[in-house]
Amino acid sequence: TALHLAVYLDQPSTVRALVQRGASRTLQDRHGDTALHLACQHQHLDCARYLLEVPPHRCRSQQHHPELRLQNWQGLTCLHLATLQRNRPLMELLLQNGADIDIQEGTSGKTALHLAVETQDRSLVRFLLRAGARVDARMHNGCTPLHLATGRHLSGIVATLCQAGADSFLRNVEDETPQDLADDPLTLLPFDDLKISGKPLLCTD
Repeated sequence: TALHLAVYLDQPSTVRALVQRGASRTLQDRHGDTALHLACQHQHLDCARYLLEVPPHRCRSQQHHPELRLQNWQGLTCLHLATLQRNRPLMELLLQNGADIDIQEGTSGKTALHLAVETQDRSLVRFLLRAGARVDARMHNGCTPLHLATGRHLSGIVATLCQAGADSFLRNVEDETPQDLADDPLTLLPFDDLKISGKPLLCTD
């Protein structure tokens, strides 16, 4: 649609004008992408901001954004795309406008937190946890973010998830716990209260 094209060409003023004149924000292109999907894929923050702006003619009861829950044909919502791009301002914008932080993508059931683990970006994992992401969210195969982190030997992210209360004994459909996938199962245990000669033991990443 014209709205898709305006986003693709990164023309925020045109996007705003089209939205204010009632352009549909839920229409999907041949890839299943809405205009907001495109804004997230191409990291056009201003376009995304205007797409989420509520036109003055809409009443408060209509201010929800159904496009935030729509999946493209790859099963990805806008939040998943923003997470894969590691674009924190875009993620914040989506969450502030009602995006479900724990929404699952359509193919394997990963949440944004699972995807953040796969990007191996520890700061992104911390951001999502602070924003309220469920630390033990499950994929369709039962894997939690901790399963993914231990399976990839991402010790820093493993530590972050454990500090956030991740359960290292949850089993996936193959009956594996994160403990089973760890090279050293002791790394999953939160020994943050150890002291030597009365002084707390400090560990580096």
